[in-house]
Amino acid sequence: MKTVTVFNHAGGAGKTSITRDVGYTLSHSGQRVLLIDLDPQANLTTWLGVHDAGLQDTVHGVATAGQPLPAPRSVHGLHLIPSRVDLALAEAMMPGVIGAEMSLRRALQAVQDLYDVVMIDSPPSVGKLAAMGALAADMLLVPIPTRHKGLDALPGLQAVMNMYHNLRPELSVGLYVPTMYDARRSHDREVLEQLKAHLSPLADPVPQREAVWMDSSLAGQPVGLFAPASPVGQDVLRLSSSVAQMLGLPSEVRS
Repeated sequence: MKTVTVFNHAGGAGKTSITRDVGYTLSHSGQRVLLIDLDPQANLTTWLGVHDAGLQDTVHGVATAGQPLPAPRSVHGLHLIPSRVDLALAEAMMPGVIGAEMSLRRALQAVQDLYDVVMIDSPPSVGKLAAMGALAADMLLVPIPTRHKGLDALPGLQAVMNMYHNLRPELSVGLYVPTMYDARRSHDREVLEQLKAHLSPLADPVPQREAVWMDSSLAGQPVGLFAPASPVGQDVLRLSSSVAQMLGLPSEVRS
């Protein structure tokens, strides 16, 4: 079982879309996939069409009491541990729990024979839930918008990574992913060149094509199900192949 956490402490980088759509594509290509929503905003959960999750269905018990993972939801051919807004309560409770940041990693060890891939959608923060998600991973996948705000976030991102690396020296970034890229804008091209110069390994940029992403999210379906033949569907396939290669899985994926 390979565990990858999609992480960036800044919001709006594309973490949730990547988790949902790459996770679905890997599942559709024959991998046993578990997705875990750690963000109290619960976008991954609702973007997969789940609207009735209770707090007991989330990682709240894992984070605050060291409980096993709850039974996952089966949705679109993969498994999901959902989130909801009151998962945020765990942030206040975790400082009083010894080793809380490592609780998800321990819980995942109990299901390692059930899944090939676990993808964790991290909240956009440096709080306890984000730390728990990062420290549960074998490697991190870091999306970075091709905007100056993406570059501006890099020093803070590096500081957070150093902190996590002190706790788990073997933890590393498996792939950086430029997102929201528009090749028509000189600004985006310049930022991409700077990312190429300073970050490795770097995936091909994910183009900014908002309509299909938004419509598929409203429909509660991954892009690979909602519009597999669309340009966005092809973007997802390319990224999924890069992620599969990162994880040492067969790189041939299908929509």
